[in-house]
Amino acid sequence: MTAVRSHRYSVADADLEEFLARRSSLIATVREGHPGLSRAVLIRLDDGTYTDTWQWESAGQMEAAFAAMPTFPEAPLTMALTRDGTASNGRVVDER
Repeated sequence: MTAVRSHRYSVADADLEEFLARRSSLIATVREGHPGLSRAVLIRLDDGTYTDTWQWESAGQMEAAFAAMPTFPEAPLTMALTRDGTASNGRVVDER
């Protein structure tokens, strides 16, 4: 069953371009070692915050990748540009 991790955070407008570059690098690095990452979607909400949803082929692949996250130098560099972050895990129940 498809698993997701959804983050919600803020990024200063002045940091957005750098954040997007770092996020892209992080996603590439994660996919290199954990190919189960099938989709990563960043959405800017009306209130100016972002939701960042990463979709995985399985919960096991997602758990393995996030357990390895401290070994990816891009992770702290990327998240250093965010504020007020939260994260939630879940499973896709219906997708059309």
